[in-house]
Formats: sequence, structure tokens, C-alpha cells
Amino acid sequence: MAHEHAPAHRAHPWHGVMVATALPLRDDRSVDYDAYAEHVAWLIANGCDGVVPNGSLGEYQTLTDEERGRVVRTAVEAAGDGARVMPGVSAYGSAEARRWAEQAAEAGAGSVLLLPPNAYRADERAVRAHYAEVAAVGLPVVAYNNPLDTKVDLTPDVLARLHGDGSIVAVKEFSGDVRRAYEIAELAPELDLLVGADDVLLELALAGAVGWVAGYPNALPRSCVTLYRAVLAGDLGVALPLYKSLHPLLRWDSKVEFVQAIKLSMDLAGRHGGATRAPRPPLSPEQDAVVRAATGKALAEGHA
Repeated sequence: MAHEHAPAHRAHPWHGVMVATALPLRDDRSVDYDAYAEHVAWLIANGCDGVVPNGSLGEYQTLTDEERGRVVRTAVEAAGDGARVMPGVSAYGSAEARRWAEQAAEAGAGSVLLLPPNAYRADERAVRAHYAEVAAVGLPVVAYNNPLDTKVDLTPDVLARLHGDGSIVAVKEFSGDVRRAYEIAELAPELDLLVGADDVLLELALAGAVGWVAGYPNALPRSCVTLYRAVLAGDLGVALPLYKSLHPLLRWDSKVEFVQAIKLSMDLAGRHGGATRAPRPPLSPEQDAVVRAATGKALAEGHA
């Protein structure tokens, strides 16, 4: 599938706007693979560079092995180019994470996204062994740093050692501490920084991020892509007002209820967001009202 929107600077499969895809479910909570394939193709047609299936936004923790594998195969086929697909391969054990990386390679994916071990508070020795095991599959590995949820912090010095080991090519930074971008660049200049949370996009992109693992393009891809391109081009005259306008929605990406919020915004934007699998409940009435108001405002302002 040709992609005329792809920028010339996208030198690697993990660069650019990589959408952590929400997963459409039917009323009985089974996976709607046809709707998912349409969604992946729609995101790329609307300027996104690729997709990240089986991330937290894709509710991978609730999927069976058969469902999880089929989601990756569906994404690769719908994207038309495996380089545009970066599956999440996180698992409690290193052997299982490696098997998911092997499945991603067999499906034709271009890279994988991997959390550190998080069944317990792993030390650096365990973290480095975990990433080395998955990297041995041969696909480029993007580390995912989310210490708020995993309790394992991939600090800049740890990331530099992982990169020195040859285990990772990039990091999705979700700590929220934008100061880390500069330390990572100093300690590991060749390690690519990816924006990991929608509500620090502008700050991390200005600090040198070369990609964005993004949530809200699921609902508003064109506006989000415009924002990202403007920041990378240094056009703050376009980027800053757009960022401020979208931020009431973007900040939901860092909240516990991010899956429900983004799916609701998708519904309001005319996409299929729908329900989530247990244990995620629907938004509270108060949260629902806030998301509806912010999404309605964004749509009224012409965001799409």
C-alpha cells in the first residue's frame, strides 16, 4: 500500500506517528478483526506512519494467545507493509516475550515494543537479560519505559547500557519527565527517543524525539499528524495553538481510564471505539461527560 504522507526523515520502521491501536470489539466482546483491519488501513490513509498492535490500548492482557497472534497478522496485512507494524510483545516471562517476538517476525513486522519484566520489581541484571533474550530474535526492539505502572524504571543510564548491549534501538518514554530526554541523548546519542505519552508530545519532540507512540490519533488522526509534523518542523506558530486545543484530550492518554476515554472519543468522531473487556469498567458519568465535552469541542473546532 503506497503511503504518500510518509516524511522523508522516517529512516527506520519505529520512526514517525506509530498509533497504539485500540481494538474493536463486538457486543459479545469478541474481537472484530474486519473492523480492526479497516481501522489500521484508515489510520495509514490519514497520514499515520504505522501501528502498534497489542499495546495496553489494544487490551492485549485480556486476549487469548490465538487472538493476540491474529491481531498482529491482521495489522500487517491491513498496513500493506510489515515495516509499519510494531507489535507489543510484553509478557511476564522472557521466554514468552521471545515467542511473541518470533511470532511478530513470522508475521512480517518491522520492529517490536517491549516492557521490562514486571511480574516483580526486577533489578538491572534481570532487565538486561530480558531484553537480550528478546533481541536475539533479530527484530529491532523498542524499550517501553512506564515506571508508573510497572515499578521498573528504565533510567537513562540503564537505557544506555541496554543500547550498549545491542538489545534496544529506541525507547518509548512514558515517565512524564521530559528532562530525561537530554540525559538519554548525552548517555546514548544513537538511541532513538519516542514520545510515549500524548500529553508531553510537544516537549519531547522539541527535545529530539523521532517518533510518537500515539493514542489519540485513533480518534483524530489528521489533526494529531499535523501537530506532530509541525513540532518536528519547528513551526510553533502552528504547533502550539493546536497542542493547547487538543491537550484536554491528549492528557487522557496518561490516565488510568485512557482506553475507555479514547474509545469514547472514537465513537463520537464516527469511528468504532465501543466497549472494553473486563476488568476495565465504563467511564463514570463524570468522566464520560468530561470526555464528551472535550471531544465535542475538538470536533466543533474542525479537528479530525
